[in-house]
Amino acid sequence: MPRPSVEHTVHVANKLRDKTLIVHCRSKDDDLEAHAVGLGESFQWSFEPNALGGTLFWCDLAVQDKRLTFAAFEQIGLDQSGPYTGHWYVRGDGVYGKDKSADDVFFKAAWRRVWPRR
Repeated sequence: MPRPSVEHTVHVANKLRDKTLIVHCRSKDDDLEAHAVGLGESFQWSFEPNALGGTLFWCDLAVQDKRLTFAAFEQIGLDQSGPYTGHWYVRGDGVYGKDKSADDVFFKAAWRRVWPRR
């Protein structure tokens, strides 16, 4: 018997001070391409997780001379009791997350500086 479809949605919001954020998210099977996200805007996508488990979306973020990579969605096991909505907030010190099952925002990853090549 086929499993009912369960749509998941992920949002990545730019909460930086007057800076454009470059967001490039992908999985093993899907490349969502790079997007310029202005202040107060967000990039979002929806998908159905793999019926056998193991769905992983990661995002590369860039602003000026800083970069970071983080797992925006990682499917653990096969339990898909309902749709998932994840929210990521990009701030000056890194990226923070909140999902529908969490009451608090949590710190996920810090920026790293990329020095210009000479």
